[in-house]
Amino acid sequence: MEHAPIVVHRISPSGGRRVTLRIGDHDTALGTAHNDADVIEFLRRAEVPDPGEAVLGVAPGLVEWQGDAPHVYEAEPADTDVP
Repeated sequence: MEHAPIVVHRISPSGGRRVTLRIGDHDTALGTAHNDADVIEFLRRAEVPDPGEAVLGVAPGLVEWQGDAPHVYEAEPADTDVP
């Protein structure tokens, strides 16, 4: 099954999301993003054309947001109410 060439993975327990870029059959880790600006910068450094448009959804199908809502980088705090 094909997936988008740019994958923003699920939120890490410590916060942030790993970003990978698929080139051919190889996935390259670009870094851990803590906001959309980080993702855009990683893609700019990887010479992806129009990285802002890819991240903000203007160029659909380029970015796959896995496991969590798009543009969210921190896990919801655990319910700390103890009975």
